[in-house]
Amino acid sequence: MVIEMSLVNKSFKEHLNKTLGKDIRYDMRKKDAFRDIKVELGVATKAEGSCRVTMGNTVVIAGTKLSIEKPYPDRPEEGSFSVNTELLPLSSPDFESGPPSIDAIEISRVADRTLREGRAVDFKKLLITSGEKAWTIFIDVVSINDDGNLLDASELAALGALLDTKFPKVDKNGIIDYKTPGEKRLEVDSMPVLVTVCKQGSNLFVDPLRAEEEFIEGRLSIGFLDDGTICALQKGGDAPLTTEEIKAMCALAAPKAVELRKLFNKGDKGATKKKR
Repeated sequence: MVIEMSLVNKSFKEHLNKTLGKDIRYDMRKKDAFRDIKVELGVATKAEGSCRVTMGNTVVIAGTKLSIEKPYPDRPEEGSFSVNTELLPLSSPDFESGPPSIDAIEISRVADRTLREGRAVDFKKLLITSGEKAWTIFIDVVSINDDGNLLDASELAALGALLDTKFPKVDKNGIIDYKTPGEKRLEVDSMPVLVTVCKQGSNLFVDPLRAEEEFIEGRLSIGFLDDGTICALQKGGDAPLTTEEIKAMCALAAPKAVELRKLFNKGDKGATKKKR
């Protein structure tokens, strides 16, 4: 049985490499094309901000909750945020309940790094009282269906949730009233976007299907700022990447980041806003 599966996997990998060489994917996309993407803001009315991203058959939801905490001792003038990812068993037979898996931890760290190093939020603007009180933003990402490329979909959803975030009301005693939506919106200073480029043989491609992810040799997730500056990198897979391959991956990813960012623009048919 093990031998048979090995032969099947080898045949599948060879077929994947052959079709990619002809610039054909299983769903008839080209190597540089994303699947259809839908971005919906305000999908979770009990969260301070939320976003659902549908990327082909991949679906993730991100939500934010805000809390007033004491600033870190080495950053007394700043608030903070953190990203947590939960890969639900309902979204894939490969996911299990329990502590975060390696995949979930990687998604959290890559999304956090992209947003943090991309300066999406100015932490100094989250300060309430120096050294005493500051807003902390908790960004929770949940997988609903995994058909590949959870990395890009999750970071996009986390960014959307930040864009949708409003501060909850706080009473005169400093107690947060989570039941009463506030009017003040979180300032998002930049929109860093993540694009993952996969390597299979000599082929480079974006937005892998789950079936393709099983056989990729390497990948590079690249975070881009609005002006095209790279703010984050994450290497994945077993295959090493040459300097030339890294340059080619960045060149392929850069225009894709521009396309993804446009999904949040007003008037663009990609993003929709639900009423609260």
